[in-house]
Amino acid sequence: MATKKDVQKQFSRSADSYVKSVVHAKGEDLRTLLKMVDVTGQEEMLDVATGGGHTANAFAPLVDKVIAFDLTPKMLSAAKQFITGNGHGNVEFKQGDAEKMPFTDESFDLVTCRIAPHHFPNVEDFVTEVYRVLKTGGHFLLDDNIAPEDDEFDEFYNTVEKRRDYSHNRALKKTEWLRTLELNGFEIEEWHRFTKKFEFDSWCDRMQLPEKEKTELNDLMIDAPESIRRKFRIKADAGKMVSFQAESILLKAVKPDLS
Repeated sequence: MATKKDVQKQFSRSADSYVKSVVHAKGEDLRTLLKMVDVTGQEEMLDVATGGGHTANAFAPLVDKVIAFDLTPKMLSAAKQFITGNGHGNVEFKQGDAEKMPFTDESFDLVTCRIAPHHFPNVEDFVTEVYRVLKTGGHFLLDDNIAPEDDEFDEFYNTVEKRRDYSHNRALKKTEWLRTLELNGFEIEEWHRFTKKFEFDSWCDRMQLPEKEKTELNDLMIDAPESIRRKFRIKADAGKMVSFQAESILLKAVKPDLS
C-alpha cells in the first residue's frame, strides 16, 4: 500500500513532468469535465489532488474562486507557476491530505478530483471528506483510472501500475466507485467511460523509472497471457513495448437535499 510519504517523494521528483504531460493537460476527459456541470460564475470550488493544476486552471475563468489542494508542496509550486502564468488570479494554493481536509463543513459548491484517487490509501475516507465539505446540492466531479471488472485483468493492471509507480495504491473498478459513492450519501447523476492509450516510454519516463525496472516491466507486459494482451491492446515491436490501452471513469455525483 502506498504511503503518503511515498506519494510526496514520487511527485516531488515528477512535478514538472506532470504539468507538461499531454495526457493530463489535453485529455478528452478534461473537456467533458467542463461540460458536465453548469456554473454561474459565483461558485467556490475545491480541486483535490490538483497535481499539475490542469483542472483548477480550466475552471478558474468559470467560477468565482478555486482552491487547488495537494499533498505535495513541490507539486503545488509547479501548479501555481502554471496557473498564475496563465493569468488566473482567483486560485488559492493549499497543502494538505485528501483524506483529512482542513476545511469546514459545507464550504464548496463544487469539488473536483482528476486522475489521483488511485494514489489514496483510503478512498472511503476521501469520499467521506468530499461529502462533508460540499454544500448540499453541490456537485462532485470524479475522474480516475479504473481497473476492469474481471479479477485477472484488475490484478494485471494494478500490478503494472505499481511496478511503474511505487506510490500507486489501487485503481478501483467501476462498480466499486459506484458503490462507494452511493454508500457515502452521494447520488450519481452522470458517468462516462474513456479509453486511454499510454505510450510506454513516456508513461515510464514521467515517473523517472530506472532503466532496469523499465526493462523488467517491458518484459512482464510482453509476456502476459494472450487474453491480457488483447484486453489491454498491448502493442510491441521487436520485443519492445510500444503502447497499451487502459480506461478511466468520469462521474458527476450530487450531495442531495434530503429535507
